[in-house]
Amino acid sequence: MKGEHLTQFLIHEQRKSPAATGEFTLLLSDVATACKAIAHAVNRGALAGHLGVAGSENVQGEVQKKLDVISNDLFIRSLEWTGHLAGMASEENDQVIPIPSGYPRGKYLICFDPLDGSSNIDVNISVGTIFSILRAPDGVTQPSEQDFLQPGTQQVAAGFCVYGPSTVMVLTTGSGVNGFTLDRDVGEFILTHPNLRIPADTAEFAINMSNRRYWEEPVRRYVDECVQGKDGVREKNFNMRWVASMVAEVYRILTRGGIFLYPFDTRDPSKGGRLRLMYEANPMSFIVEQAGGLASTGRERIMEIQPHSIHQRVPVILGSKNEVERVVSYHG
Repeated sequence: MKGEHLTQFLIHEQRKSPAATGEFTLLLSDVATACKAIAHAVNRGALAGHLGVAGSENVQGEVQKKLDVISNDLFIRSLEWTGHLAGMASEENDQVIPIPSGYPRGKYLICFDPLDGSSNIDVNISVGTIFSILRAPDGVTQPSEQDFLQPGTQQVAAGFCVYGPSTVMVLTTGSGVNGFTLDRDVGEFILTHPNLRIPADTAEFAINMSNRRYWEEPVRRYVDECVQGKDGVREKNFNMRWVASMVAEVYRILTRGGIFLYPFDTRDPSKGGRLRLMYEANPMSFIVEQAGGLASTGRERIMEIQPHSIHQRVPVILGSKNEVERVVSYHG
């Protein structure tokens, strides 16, 4: 019900399943608490000395911003002690993150990107947190990387928090998608965007045009047709957007439609793509599909990919159903 806070919403959802123990509800509440802490750190920015680089690189070989490190630490510290997780995996950590000894173990695993789009921090553009929740294999209390390597279809929940003009959490547990806005006066996420749905048609695309020379022909053909507008075979004008923050791109698509493309390119074919399957592509694909959209690499459904590494990269094409289907057909 619009206007209820996140805890109320989760409890109402929990009551629909007689076998529910409440552990999953508490885990999602803990994730929300972590996102509130990160939102506060992001909002403080230069006032707290949080801007600029940290002088280190993550496992991806990317220079870390100070807020990358701060957000990663806040997320881990918010969840490691709660007893709901068997293990964690972060985009910022080389190996899976064990639950410290002395804390109870739960039956869930979480993969997360603590601060997506962090290249935008210093110019005050929206960034966010992305997370994916999986079940730990039965009896596993010290999960290895192999235990995390489940296809996206096995996710039990996924979500992201976008830290923009307002802080909004978008969440799916497999029964649609809902958006919650943080009311800072009471410290609660309030349901403001129930049952988000992505229109099947759109006239808006998001891609980094500076990479055009590296794209495969199907993507080049699709984007060229959009750019040609009414004068081309599509016979309608398109607008282009590019924020370089996946949470901002996907949130826009959820609220007004569109297609987002970070396709395979030839700059470094060994990487297989730009975005991370476990931390970005799978959770965003789950959300987009639950909202009526599609998510593909161009050649296969993202959520059906069998992961081979927690840091695996894949091409991503997601958003309005009819546009994604068109791009996939060009690959075919």
